[in-house]
Amino acid sequence: MDPPLPGPLAQGIFQAQYLHITVDDLPWLWADASDNNTVDIAGLPPGEHKVKIELVDANHKVFPGQVVTLTFTVPPR
Repeated sequence: MDPPLPGPLAQGIFQAQYLHITVDDLPWLWADASDNNTVDIAGLPPGEHKVKIELVDANHKVFPGQVVTLTFTVPPR
């Protein structure tokens, strides 16, 4: 996965393709099966964050080796 774009990130917005997403190790996630497979995570406060993206099958089981975790920092505004 490429790092987030600096322009949107400076506004607290992270953009990535996904199927399952987990943000900052929180106990919730969401899934999407749309044909564009993109997500915008807006309203992130300045500081370090972590996004985990998992490629899953129709039963929401992760394909082996198909997990990417990206740590990034939203700059101060």
